[in-house]
Amino acid sequence: MNKQEVELLSKEVEILMGERAALLNVAGAAAVLVANTNASELPKEAAEAADLLSRFVNDLSDETLKDALEAVHALSASDN
Repeated sequence: MNKQEVELLSKEVEILMGERAALLNVAGAAAVLVANTNASELPKEAAEAADLLSRFVNDLSDETLKDALEAVHALSASDN
């Protein structure tokens, strides 16, 4: 690999790491929302969306979910 290819690859990795961090924030917030939502109190359409969201959150690996919850905790701690 030449220097230009290495630099391009490095930039791409930086972009992907930024996107991963943003997705972890979304997943963490979704997990907190699902954990604190009582679907029986929601309108039908919202309950269906919450159920779908909960299935996606449950499909995350334990490690990814842990990272996501830690990311959200870090964000909420910095807001206080």
